[in-house]
Amino acid sequence: MESAKLILDPAFEIGPVERRLFGSFVEHMGRSVYTGVYEPGHPEAGESGLRRDVIELAREMGVTVVRYPGGNFVSNYTWEDGVGPADERPTRLDLAWRQIETNAFGLGEFMSWAGELPAEPMMAVNLGTRGIREACDLLEYANHPQGTRWSDLRVKHGRREPYDLRLWCLGNEMDGPWQVGGKTAEEYGRLAAETAKAMRRVDPRVELVACGSSNSGMPTFASWEATVLGHCLEHVDYISLHAYYDPAAGDRASYLASAVEMDAHIDAVVATADHVAAKLGSRKRLKLSFDEWNVWSQSLFGGEAGLEWAEAPRIIEEDYDVTAAVVVGSLLITLLNHADRVGIACQAQLANVIAPIRTEPGGPAWRQTIFHPFALTAAHARGRVLRVEVASPTFPTERFGEVAALAAAATHDDDRGELTVFAANRSERPLPLEIDLRGLPGFTDARHVVVADEDAGARNSEKTPNRVVPRALDGVVLGGDRLSAVLPPISFNVVRLARGQAVRRGL
Repeated sequence: MESAKLILDPAFEIGPVERRLFGSFVEHMGRSVYTGVYEPGHPEAGESGLRRDVIELAREMGVTVVRYPGGNFVSNYTWEDGVGPADERPTRLDLAWRQIETNAFGLGEFMSWAGELPAEPMMAVNLGTRGIREACDLLEYANHPQGTRWSDLRVKHGRREPYDLRLWCLGNEMDGPWQVGGKTAEEYGRLAAETAKAMRRVDPRVELVACGSSNSGMPTFASWEATVLGHCLEHVDYISLHAYYDPAAGDRASYLASAVEMDAHIDAVVATADHVAAKLGSRKRLKLSFDEWNVWSQSLFGGEAGLEWAEAPRIIEEDYDVTAAVVVGSLLITLLNHADRVGIACQAQLANVIAPIRTEPGGPAWRQTIFHPFALTAAHARGRVLRVEVASPTFPTERFGEVAALAAAATHDDDRGELTVFAANRSERPLPLEIDLRGLPGFTDARHVVVADEDAGARNSEKTPNRVVPRALDGVVLGGDRLSAVLPPISFNVVRLARGQAVRRGL
């Protein structure tokens, strides 16, 4: 049986574990908001209408950042519709997803929900049908103390203290032909730069994310980023990346190797941003915000044009299996391995819509299979990300050729005396793994937890919510400067090592 090997050394690190890598996304789309995070009258909802069961699961998942309110939805959104007394808010047509939007859930409700987690809010402004003035008005409403039109309106609405929103997206997927009010790269680059400058005059503390390409398959990918950043590099803090990995778009082996595509996507955007900085004579190393990523059978979605007008319809409610969980785990590994440049990442979305959490109206909430690799990684990635040297057998794929069976990342928290290895076995065979610890001596305890099943198509559901859960494995051997374990076929694994009396939580 072929085996894999990892070499770790604390002298070789990528960067600190950024807590913002464990973000999520709530968009006014399908049942993400209504009957997802918000359902007045539900047994788990109080007077606020926020579902406590979903809040508890999001806490367990370890969500640190939540992007809101879109997504495509934001490009036709009037933020003023979602503030003030709920019974005075207008019902609108959402042109992005052809939905009836009641605006019962808006900025105040979202901020209350984010505070319950707690998670850092990441707010998007409408640069599709609106522009600089409206973005500044929203920022003034959210962050200015009082004494102006919009800040006084917030106080009138019952919120005296500012929301102090720091993280802002300058629109969404503005290169997409599906986007209401889409722009050319020149148009958007200028608009992003001027919006950024104006917003910083309202509140210089804000952090701003410019829109990158909607995905790496766009005809203008990289040239879009180059043009946009040529205008706004010095005025923004991040450039966004979006990607969905489709099990229906190719063979199973290629799907399992999706992280190869994410890795190349990140490298290309980093190279483009650094090229623009060099052209401009700037020393800025722009950070990346991978603020939409997940697995999604996108090729099976007929598109928004075929949807009927409806209020909170069931759309894109994917049922995820073990294979999807392993792909999600491998994508998290890739994000960790780019911790030097990826500063924010948001899995899309949190509830019901291609989500790790599913709910039923008036009924239960449960964890999908993809919940578990996210929760394990968010809980146990601490300290600094080490550079991992991998030797692994390969397997053939149609899209990427020969791909390593093992994807791995490692984090080291010296203060707590802990080392954690995250490993995805992307092959259909057991994979013996040896970890060389010569540079990290003194570990006295090791534990191995896995997300896997004999049936890689196994799923969780309302009736069987615990069909797939993390489970402890015996057989890990720690001796001297070596650790050995066997990774089951198609599995996401967490191996934690501790020194002495170090705290070992959750494993």
